Amino acid sequence: MTRPMRLGVNVDHVATLRQARRGVAPDPVAAALICERAGAQGIVCHLREDRRHIQDDDVRRLKATIATRLNLEMSIAGEIVERALAITPDQVTLVPERRQELTTEGGLDVVGLQTTLQPIVRVFQGRRIRVSLFVDPVPTQLEAARQTGATMIELHTGRYANATTPRARAGELEALQWAAAKGRELGLAVAAGHGLDYENVSPVVAIPEIAEVNIGFSLISRAMFVGLERAVREMVELMPRQEAHAAHTT
Repeated sequence: MTRPMRLGVNVDHVATLRQARRGVAPDPVAAALICERAGAQGIVCHLREDRRHIQDDDVRRLKATIATRLNLEMSIAGEIVERALAITPDQVTLVPERRQELTTEGGLDVVGLQTTLQPIVRVFQGRRIRVSLFVDPVPTQLEAARQTGATMIELHTGRYANATTPRARAGELEALQWAAAKGRELGLAVAAGHGLDYENVSPVVAIPEIAEVNIGFSLISRAMFVGLERAVREMVELMPRQEAHAAHTT
């Protein structure tokens, strides 16, 4: 028995374009519905502390409108935690956040934040909200992730995506392969994301322990030329089928 790799589409950059004029279009909720129609199995958005793209009302409307799963990327700032608990997405993915960054620059320091993360994880799980931790593919972070009580990790694929030589990329891919296997060994569901595109995604989705990839920028960029529905369908076509042994990660 087989099942498709899950694709989560991040609609942040639809909101980025809207916020350039502070208007109502393009609407990330309308974009999310197109993504679902094209085969996306989840919608991702990041409610940043500075609200540079996704706004609180976007998250509320996404939760009320989409038919798949809403994965809310967020920092662990108290105000953001409170907003997330009020909206109750299906899943939260805890990520590091700096005001100066253009986009998330690396994984969460779960080792250094373990005692801070544990009660946050518990309160979300108490509301039946799944918690994923966005981590670099290194042993100490994976072990610490399990200790927080989270049931899922998302491997940061940025270093792999940004590698400039075949040798460097092969080394980063090997690190992701090891981390995915280790995550499953620790009982964690494994996703991956950051910097993935039509050219580099195939080796990542071929890793059997990875059940989900979350992609945004490259999809929205492609959509400018071919339309959003086609852009998502083209990415879905790159998703392999995996053996049912990983089905318990859903």
